[in-house]
Amino acid sequence: MLHNLKELEGFAIHASDGNVGETTEFYFDDEQWAVRYLVVEKGAWLSSKKVLLSPIAIKNIDWAKRELSVAISKSQVKDSPDIDTHKPVSRQHELDYLGYYGYPLYWGNTGLWGGYPSPYLMSPENQSIVESTIVADAEVPYVAPHNSSSDHHLRSNIAVMNYHIEATDGEIGHLQGMLIDPETWAIRYLIINTSNWWLGHSVLVAPEWIKEVSWPSSKVHVDMTQAQIQNAPHYDASKVLEREEEKALHLHYGRHGYWENALLKSAK
Repeated sequence: MLHNLKELEGFAIHASDGNVGETTEFYFDDEQWAVRYLVVEKGAWLSSKKVLLSPIAIKNIDWAKRELSVAISKSQVKDSPDIDTHKPVSRQHELDYLGYYGYPLYWGNTGLWGGYPSPYLMSPENQSIVESTIVADAEVPYVAPHNSSSDHHLRSNIAVMNYHIEATDGEIGHLQGMLIDPETWAIRYLIINTSNWWLGHSVLVAPEWIKEVSWPSSKVHVDMTQAQIQNAPHYDASKVLEREEEKALHLHYGRHGYWENALLKSAK
């Protein structure tokens, strides 16, 4: 089941020995469109310091109680590398963070999480599962870039809200939200508000359909026309998005679904 990323804002984070704070925002990978970190603002016990939390650490999501259980302790969180949310998260900061927790690198491979299908399999607690599963090329080495444009590759979900969406023949709306798969933390769809054009309905656009993102001008360029988007199935945020509705959406645009792409890839 897909969830609006905004639903996860304000979730309580329960470490192995107590509560460490709440989620405030999320950093996603602007190349593979996956949430790489949750930003957690810790309570008064640590002077409201903000830290990163990788999905690798998450053991369970309780949507009803709005809680995330994680496989780390309060002391680990206390001593983890600081994050300045006013600056981009560099690859070097990620290396420091992942090294601190002893997590493998998620980049340097063609998969969404290195050689793994899910961040949870990267947790040290789940290595017994990993050892019994064939994971191709999970140990591909990676040399971190320095002083390059690829050094800053993470974006805040808050910073990109309201980005303008440009079709091939003009503007069609603005970014209102993101739907994620909590099993993989992949961003499956951008929620586009078209209220300034077509009487206030929302539509979905998959990241695979994006031609280019102009970060300086806050614009997302998509590979479809205004008419295609106007005639696309409407998205109702009050209802669960069913697979049949996803199929109808992809059929409208003449695109393969991400579930089909995974099967095609595994068949090669």
